Amino acid sequence: MGTETKVAVVTGAGRGIGRSLAVRFARRRHDLALLDLNAEDLAATRALVEAEGVTARTYVVDVANEAQVESAMQAIARDFGRLDVLVNNAGICKDALLLKVADGRVVNRMSLTQWQAVIDVNLTGVFLCTREAAAQMIELGRGGVIVNISSVSRHGNVGQTNYSAAKAGVAAMTVVWAKELARYGIRVGAIAPGFTRTDILSSMKPEILAKVIAPVPLQRLGGADEIAEAANFIVDNEFFTGRCIDLDGGLRI
Repeated sequence: MGTETKVAVVTGAGRGIGRSLAVRFARRRHDLALLDLNAEDLAATRALVEAEGVTARTYVVDVANEAQVESAMQAIARDFGRLDVLVNNAGICKDALLLKVADGRVVNRMSLTQWQAVIDVNLTGVFLCTREAAAQMIELGRGGVIVNISSVSRHGNVGQTNYSAAKAGVAAMTVVWAKELARYGIRVGAIAPGFTRTDILSSMKPEILAKVIAPVPLQRLGGADEIAEAANFIVDNEFFTGRCIDLDGGLRI
């Protein structure tokens, strides 16, 4: 796809990594379609993007809602006349142990609601957005790039049965789609961040944050801008597909 101006779709664009992705794409002179559930957050990201001199539009979308995703991707293709890049960044956490045990008795369980909410957004949402964006890319006949945000937790992290399962699924789907969509000029890659400086981690007490960082060989959190730079690499490197970039400071879990 070279370095020409593209239209990039970013889900979960209202804050955190999604906002950094949008701003970094804007600095590459790409126009932005910004998706999120929070209209106020979207407006703030749009202002930052437009300050870079590119065009941006916002779409309030639940990525787990099939009708909303289908409608949004059709609207983006219609509004911009093209759809070149999708970054599946939207995600949630609802952490809990599978079973919490005290004195040999089970006192709590990860609820089906906790399981399903994370699977719906983090796995089904990626499936729906990719399916509909790829359909538009194929019909527009320009090819494209899809970047999925997985996680170091895909290897299995205590307290994250739901999140680990979803992020492992995202990495697996990346390989499948790279194989299926290559014939249409669509590349698919993934990024698996480790602990990244977002609003949640930044608000932790110093002593808790120190425990989070302790197993990371580089002894710091990743930056959202570093995740965004990895996404730019995937978009720009036309021989990259079907692989996942581990961007975790060397962390192993």
